[in-house]
Amino acid sequence: EVLLEESGGGSVPAGGSLRISCIFSGFIFEDYAIGWFRQGPGKEREGVSCISYPDRGKYYADSVKGRFTISSDYAMNTLYLQMDNLKPEDTGTYYCALERQLWGQHCLRQYSFSNWGRGTRVTVSA
Repeated sequence: EVLLEESGGGSVPAGGSLRISCIFSGFIFEDYAIGWFRQGPGKEREGVSCISYPDRGKYYADSVKGRFTISSDYAMNTLYLQMDNLKPEDTGTYYCALERQLWGQHCLRQYSFSNWGRGTRVTVSA
């Protein structure tokens, strides 16, 4: 069974930082494309950052470039998202996702993924 579990969300003031994590189990983590998505209040879910497979490119939404950093620890089956200089518009539920093969920026598209975690909540106050 494929399991994805996010953690590390919380409440921070604008300008603060958070690191959220996603632990994967039930498969060989390094053989998949992985991504972070978020859904803000009243908004559709959107791609935040991802690592494609097999080309292993790292991609970011324009709104988070220069502030967020995606990384992975394949030995620990864990995906991270370091979020710095957070803004109120970054508020939302953050989800990790997994898919067998996604080249390039296809990994920023939510409809490319079929395996999802339940999400972790991030709140940024003004």
